[in-house]
Amino acid sequence: MEPVKWRKSERSGDQGDACVELAHVPNGVGVRDSKNPAAGHLTLTPHAFRTLLTNLKR
Repeated sequence: MEPVKWRKSERSGDQGDACVELAHVPNGVGVRDSKNPAAGHLTLTPHAFRTLLTNLKR
């Protein structure tokens, strides 16, 4: 299995340590705090992730 490739949001810009990172993980989308990646991550289903983004954009 390939290692998970985390990426920062393009909207994070140059905000340094105040970023959210995303990754494709088994069964969904991983979301973690870039300041503390060792703390783990949330795994959201693709549907739940789309719903989250829709609600954040409102």
